[in-house]
Amino acid sequence: MTDSATLAIRKLTLTDFRNYAGLRLRAPAMLVALVGANGAGKTNILEAISLLAPGRGLRTAPFGELARHGGAPSWAVAAELETAEGLTSIGTGWSGQSEAGDGGGRLVVIDGEVQKTAGALGGHIRLLWLTPAQDRLFAGPASDRRRFLDRLVAAFDPEHATRAAVFERLMRERNLLLEDLRPDTAWLASLEAQMAEAAVAISAARLVGLEALRTHIMEARSESSFPWAEVAVEGEIEALVAAKPAVQVEDEYRRILNDSRGLDRAAGRSLRGPHRSDLAVVHGPKGMPAGDCSTGEQKALLIGLVLAQARAVKAEAGVAPLLLLDEVAAHLDRARRGSLLEALAALGSQSWMTGTDAQLFEAIGRAGAVFTVEDGSVREAMET
Repeated sequence: MTDSATLAIRKLTLTDFRNYAGLRLRAPAMLVALVGANGAGKTNILEAISLLAPGRGLRTAPFGELARHGGAPSWAVAAELETAEGLTSIGTGWSGQSEAGDGGGRLVVIDGEVQKTAGALGGHIRLLWLTPAQDRLFAGPASDRRRFLDRLVAAFDPEHATRAAVFERLMRERNLLLEDLRPDTAWLASLEAQMAEAAVAISAARLVGLEALRTHIMEARSESSFPWAEVAVEGEIEALVAAKPAVQVEDEYRRILNDSRGLDRAAGRSLRGPHRSDLAVVHGPKGMPAGDCSTGEQKALLIGLVLAQARAVKAEAGVAPLLLLDEVAAHLDRARRGSLLEALAALGSQSWMTGTDAQLFEAIGRAGAVFTVEDGSVREAMET
């Protein structure tokens, strides 16, 4: 891809998704603002877009809950996507089937061809998002920060999400096998060997992704309107990968899993591995752990991290990821809102934002389009 490459949804179609019976939305600009009252369906549009990437979307809701009340027990999301290679059609949908596996029981179609799993979407679209639920990310459980970290890494390395899904599946199989007082030891050893291979790949990708992120944080620290952060991953396997050859770490983690069978059986879960790692973030200018900062400071740190990661992805892949920013401007002053819109425009890839007041996006200018969202319908609110 070239430096001028872009990534943008040019046409979005929703069918029986949440409160939308049938939405057809054309996005003519790179900055898209969705404005409307709470409950109008703004976040539903962002959630639909998030399902065009691997995973369970920004709300991680069961697929059955996404179907429109009073409609068919099914839903579909499709988009015409502008990429460096030209226009690509991608879509996904669910019709009440099993939710097992990475595909989650949902159908995925790319340029008219049905795909085996949702992982195929990662080769066509990269996404990052921020939601109000993340405003206290740094003060919440480690699992939330770990998921946030893995989304950052997946935007940098699309295969990361698949590796993480494989590890989770293997871990579930091992946990089930350990419930048997006389498990098949050969099967256990095979699962643990596969887990070790996946764990090392996951940990290595996290370390590489964070190093790239640090580089772009430092490059912009004197220019950005958002505070810079010190970031690190705290985890047993990541520490081993940073210090030893990958093959040696695989052997060591296999031994750890073997020796932990009794403890894991008693706990009913695997107690050691990359699924226990945490993302450590420090407010750089203050030298303060992010979890001890104010809510406003944490929000600003999150925005700064996402912008830095988007720049890192653009430097590596030639195109920045598509950004979904839910209520991102609500707690920013006018100057910072303007700085955010300038930073998003400079990225060169599409950003979808939501807000309850059109004045939040007054600085969007010709680079953006503002749409009014009202219960199941969307219309352009102003010319760009």
